[in-house]
Amino acid sequence: MINETLHDVTIEALKNRGVEIEDIAKLTYFLEEKYIPGLQLNECIESVEHVLTKHEVQNAILTGIELDTLAEDGLLKRPLLDIIQVDAGLYGVDEILALSILNLYGTIGYTNYGYIDKLKYGILESLNDKSTGKVNTFLDDLVAAIAAAASGRLAHSHNVM
Repeated sequence: MINETLHDVTIEALKNRGVEIEDIAKLTYFLEEKYIPGLQLNECIESVEHVLTKHEVQNAILTGIELDTLAEDGLLKRPLLDIIQVDAGLYGVDEILALSILNLYGTIGYTNYGYIDKLKYGILESLNDKSTGKVNTFLDDLVAAIAAAASGRLAHSHNVM
């Protein structure tokens, strides 16, 4: 990381796993379009980019992607390897890591996270597709959390009631 910032490394890590900022912004837009009249995608992109400047967020993303990649390559010990590879329903550590992102913008992030995580809208659907051979146990929750935090940030900035 001699000439790269943590932010740049984080954005590159997301891209390497098939996630663009616009993908996350589309989730944010989906979450807030009913509540913010005239909301534009560029506002959502700006909000996502702001969330991605936080070191806590960058650290969570890099940690989650690394664990997903290690599991994908079979480099974790069992039983953790099996748990992460299948995204076991009772594991929950992936959600706990994502929750650290939600603390940044209040409780609206929590409700939006739960909604979008359950719905599997947009890029979350493809990240949850087990037929690809990719392990995204952590990444899908992190992407949902970034979108939810960005939506909370927008709601606060627009005084949504």
